[in-house]
Amino acid sequence: MSSTHIHVRIDEDIKIQAQNVFNDMGMDITTAVNIFFRQVIRNRCFPFLPSADPFYGETNMTHLLNVKADADIGRNMAIHDLVED
Repeated sequence: MSSTHIHVRIDEDIKIQAQNVFNDMGMDITTAVNIFFRQVIRNRCFPFLPSADPFYGETNMTHLLNVKADADIGRNMAIHDLVED
């Protein structure tokens, strides 16, 4: 079987973090990508369930914009002492 190259752009910090995890598992990024692709081929789907982060959902983003608007005009603000554990 011949091999080929693929080029993927990824944030450097993400690459380093993933590389560290793969190293802990005794493999390199190439091996991890090959495992991922083989699972996609075998199961004809992602080997995990992709999902959206609810933080960026419409409801939460609307809430955050409302909180920011209140803060900008000093409404619904309270001063409190720092709580330390």
